[in-house]
Amino acid sequence: IKLLSIGFFTDPNQPVPWRGPMVSTAVKQLFNDADWGELDYLVVDLPPGTGDIHITVTQTFPVTGAVIVTTPQNVALADARKGIGMFMMDAINVPILGVVENMAYFTPAELPDNKYYIFGKDGGKKLATQLDVPFLCEVPLVSSISESGDAGMPVVLQEGNATAAAFIDMAQLVAQQVSIYNARGITDKNVVNN
Repeated sequence: IKLLSIGFFTDPNQPVPWRGPMVSTAVKQLFNDADWGELDYLVVDLPPGTGDIHITVTQTFPVTGAVIVTTPQNVALADARKGIGMFMMDAINVPILGVVENMAYFTPAELPDNKYYIFGKDGGKKLATQLDVPFLCEVPLVSSISESGDAGMPVVLQEGNATAAAFIDMAQLVAQQVSIYNARGITDKNVVNN
């Protein structure tokens, strides 16, 4: 997996207060100046919203589709709905590959079969149903995700881990959606993750 971030080029202790044109230029440089080699997929993790960076990506680079990541709370769902609406606008026209509900429920390590819906239940699933787009998965709020990432061993690489299975299932569903769009004649595009 190849990884590139504006954060690699800035002081980690300083904020990056860039205006739209600076962000757009930086994004274009990240895409165009990196030696990506041959890629099957290019996943772009964007901040939530409908701002300059989203418009730059969709107007400058070929995009197969967007994966919308939300949490179950109404305020997050409202932002996700706006993001979906932006991608569906005629001027942008980026297919929605699906919705992922992050922090869908909390599962304590000592009670792995218990699910506590502390931020609400099924918000992402309901949003996907309302907008007639695929629902990809629920990602639980569990400490092992951040702990294993911080330790340099992402949870997705841990065999027999239910949380890893959720990420693997999500990746397979996204690949399936990309294949569907490619079969319809949309080729040589990338995936945007909002």
